[in-house]
Amino acid sequence: MSNMFCFQCEQTAGGKGCVKTGVCGKTPAVANAQDELTGALVGLARAAEGREHGQEEATQRADELLMQGLFATITNVNFDEARIRELTAFVRKEKEKLGDAEDLAPDELWSGDPDQVSLRSTLLLGMRGIAAYAWHAYVLGKKDADVTAFFYKGLQAIGGPARPVAEWLVLLMECGEINLKCMALLDEANTSAFGQPVPVKVSTIIEKGPFIIISGHDLHDLKQLLIQTEGKGVNVYTHGEMLPAHAYPELKKYPHLKGNFGTAWQNQQKELDGVPGAVLFTTNCLMPPKPSYADRVFTTAVVGYPGLVHIPDKNGGKDFSPVINKALELEGWPEDRRLTGINGGTVLTTGFGHHAVLGVADRVVEAVKSGAIKHFFLVGGCDGARPGRNYYTEFVRKTPADTVILTLACGKYRFNALDLGEINGLPRLMDMGQCNDAYSAIRVAMALADAFGCTVNDLPLTLVLSWYEQKAVAILLTLLALGIKNILLGPTLPAFISQNVWDLLAERYAIRKISLPEEDLKMILG
Repeated sequence: MSNMFCFQCEQTAGGKGCVKTGVCGKTPAVANAQDELTGALVGLARAAEGREHGQEEATQRADELLMQGLFATITNVNFDEARIRELTAFVRKEKEKLGDAEDLAPDELWSGDPDQVSLRSTLLLGMRGIAAYAWHAYVLGKKDADVTAFFYKGLQAIGGPARPVAEWLVLLMECGEINLKCMALLDEANTSAFGQPVPVKVSTIIEKGPFIIISGHDLHDLKQLLIQTEGKGVNVYTHGEMLPAHAYPELKKYPHLKGNFGTAWQNQQKELDGVPGAVLFTTNCLMPPKPSYADRVFTTAVVGYPGLVHIPDKNGGKDFSPVINKALELEGWPEDRRLTGINGGTVLTTGFGHHAVLGVADRVVEAVKSGAIKHFFLVGGCDGARPGRNYYTEFVRKTPADTVILTLACGKYRFNALDLGEINGLPRLMDMGQCNDAYSAIRVAMALADAFGCTVNDLPLTLVLSWYEQKAVAILLTLLALGIKNILLGPTLPAFISQNVWDLLAERYAIRKISLPEEDLKMILG
């Protein structure tokens, strides 16, 4: 007998599924409430069945609830059962406005033929990832009808009957295509609001005095926080996936956006232990806070944890006064603190988005033609606590001096403090941004393919990806939908992908699990 079932993240128990309690800290009550919410989202999509592109049978509120509901069930986002059940009630109330439709029973999500469960789950988890990106774009005023319509279509498929594998694969590839469109939408939203990212060096020194650490992915929340802390004597530091915020002109212009605190999400319980500053989580990845710092942690948007103060959205804005007052109360450290990355170093570099890289495309192409650059590696994705992730550190460390490493997402903290030098004035290590900035990597890869008159698969380019949660699933589906082959994936294979489905993907796309850094490099470079 199990108390719950969840196998959506890379660290799921035994590599099969969490059944007693979540490895992430999610309780059975929360896991079951999230399954009920998912079933209610299927019911809402069923009630809107027949909705076609451009029609308005489903209200704007229903669209918002689909995004919020899918986002709230991503790993390490919402641990608050009461708030999840409140969201479920909102979903059901909206469903009643659209028509009579049954929710999907929670036990139907993960039961049935293993291959059907695998394909259905992959679609659901991919949509959860897309919903996060769609929500970040939405709060900045950007929305795409095709992206929104796919949430309804995908949820209807998840709640529908079994279908041939070929039909599921078509849906999964469509999911990947929609995610590419959604990442492009978010790129447009971020750059139109905050400017094009530019390469920048970011300090890891925490200056004396009151400070706030902001974590997650939401740049709009950061902008509001920076405005509200102006002139208050409170410094702001990014954490985790917020590091690339320093590259945006409209954010880095604030002098009290000082630097970056700590490393990736899985180290937060150690790094935040007793820290004399306030901490704001705008999205995943929140870990259950320890008593030594729980009183100074705040959540916003769809993030939730019992006992933490939540900052709500009111009429399109947020009042971060409780966060600011807590920072002033704690006063910060009396002297500057020099924090180092996993591999030492006190300066991190970021901001190599597609605009910056393509701005020097002629130099990159010339370096390839001259032989100065022999190969490109995209080494990026999620970080995590499972043993074996030092693979990515060693892989990057062992890459030859005539190769370039592109990186993105929080997996970069495994190696972004390394000094890898330059090639013809170009840095060998280029941080392209957050996980959604896989769009930048795709733009650059396609531009290089055009420059050399070949396909992306013909480029001297290898993707070495790490995954943890559902946004990584959406990105993987995008890469497969683009026909990109020979991807190395790790540190373990997804538990929700059955052996038959994995064999099919491996055969069709030549996707492989990572082995040892030196063996994989030898295979890639010959």
